[in-house]
Amino acid sequence: MKISILTIFPEMFDSVFSASILGRAREQGLLDITVTDLRPFSARKHKNTDDYPFGGGAGMVMLAQPIRDAMTAAMGPDFHGKRIYLGPRGKTLSTALARELAREESLILLCGHYEGVDQRALDTCVDEEISIGDYILTGGELAAMVLTDCVARFLPGVLGCAESPEEESFSDGLLEYPQYTRPRIWEGLTVPDVLLNGDHAKIRAWRRRESLKATLRFRPDLLEKAPLSPEDRAILKSLKEDEDACSCES
Repeated sequence: MKISILTIFPEMFDSVFSASILGRAREQGLLDITVTDLRPFSARKHKNTDDYPFGGGAGMVMLAQPIRDAMTAAMGPDFHGKRIYLGPRGKTLSTALARELAREESLILLCGHYEGVDQRALDTCVDEEISIGDYILTGGELAAMVLTDCVARFLPGVLGCAESPEEESFSDGLLEYPQYTRPRIWEGLTVPDVLLNGDHAKIRAWRRRESLKATLRFRPDLLEKAPLSPEDRAILKSLKEDEDACSCES
């Protein structure tokens, strides 16, 4: 997959995209990331990319012209993919959306800044707006990093294990089960016996129950949309009964 990022702060991306899993994916040719500085595309004398908003107000607005020209250059003559603006009013990034974007041939990510982007650039140069959450960032650069990392995990070969992205938090609408490693006993705390007996059916059942338990405790809102089986619902009923019993005893 090719991901092109349009930004006025290209230096922010160097360390993130050259290290760890993303760095390895780039070295292996699984992921092609290009970061483009918007400033050289400005037609203005001083190469500025923003101006005061019509109608007044605080802050500055990013100009449409350099965005349009940079987007055209990034697309090239044969672009097949999606052009995305990282902004607060967009669709919230989720596992399902990341999996969908991973099927694209190319992505172009536009990082907003200041008080936003001239609406005419969004109307003519963007296919979709995406937000990474209901909070305010100083710019779209961090959001672009998050989206790139999230999408890259679903590209074949990036994680090195085909099952990994499907077993982690949110992959099936639930939080992940607890994880343990060596030593078996650490400061008097032990690993659950079920993980040590080699019975994979019992391990899967334990992990599912713990996943449901964690979701019920920390993110019960996720249970409203998660695809739950009759067995899952029976487990949740049992967990809630146990929780109610503990509340009464206390």
